[in-house]
Amino acid sequence: MVRIGVLGAGGRMGEQIIAALASEPRARLVGGVERPGNPACGQRIGEGLIICANATPVALKADVLIDFTSPDALFENLRAAVDGKAAMLVGTTGLGAAHHAAIDEAARTIPVLQTANTSLGVTVLAGLVREAARALGPGWDIEILEMHHRGKKDAPSGTAQLLGQAAAEGRGGALERLAIPPGDRSGSRPEGGIGFAVVRGGSVAGRHEVILAGQGEQLLLGHVAESRAIFARGAVAAALWLAAQPAGRYRMDDMF
Repeated sequence: MVRIGVLGAGGRMGEQIIAALASEPRARLVGGVERPGNPACGQRIGEGLIICANATPVALKADVLIDFTSPDALFENLRAAVDGKAAMLVGTTGLGAAHHAAIDEAARTIPVLQTANTSLGVTVLAGLVREAARALGPGWDIEILEMHHRGKKDAPSGTAQLLGQAAAEGRGGALERLAIPPGDRSGSRPEGGIGFAVVRGGSVAGRHEVILAGQGEQLLLGHVAESRAIFARGAVAAALWLAAQPAGRYRMDDMF
């Protein structure tokens, strides 16, 4: 039985993960955490469990922490995981260089899986994009179209960047060098560039399409998220796998 703590337990993803854990016989919820002052603090989430405002006590009871909070909370959450010797799945998006450096440091001591998307379907899609970009070469233009609900804050989405990274890996380059920012279409398109298009509206959980455009033909690879429940199920599956891994930094595709 893998003991799991949920960071961001009062949020939409946290609630979905708690629900997914309730139907997973191989896992047990041992605690939930929210930022101090959050209205969810004190809320009952299971027998003898309430959402608290301190990650350390939960980390001491957990084999794995699942973190869907905010970039600002990541540093403290990683410290709690290291202190509690708990593995950690980081699903928070919008991370910068300092966050990734903190993840690298924590991964010296504990297993850490960081991903912008916990969907198993998106994980497979990223692999397909990587192979397609490698096989077709820089003569094929790559455009990543993503659409999310009107409240989505980061753009391009973490998933779009994950797919862009997969495409860049397929081309043997760095995404920072190959990326064409959304809206930047001045002049001719550079060969090998990876473009992003962003759409926001309604209640869309997530839609991603990767267009590989050649001369006279196109290859379309995509994924549609019909419910946030898919991310919760994928996160739980990843947490079960992560619990058995040694210290190090992992990605979703390492599960396969």
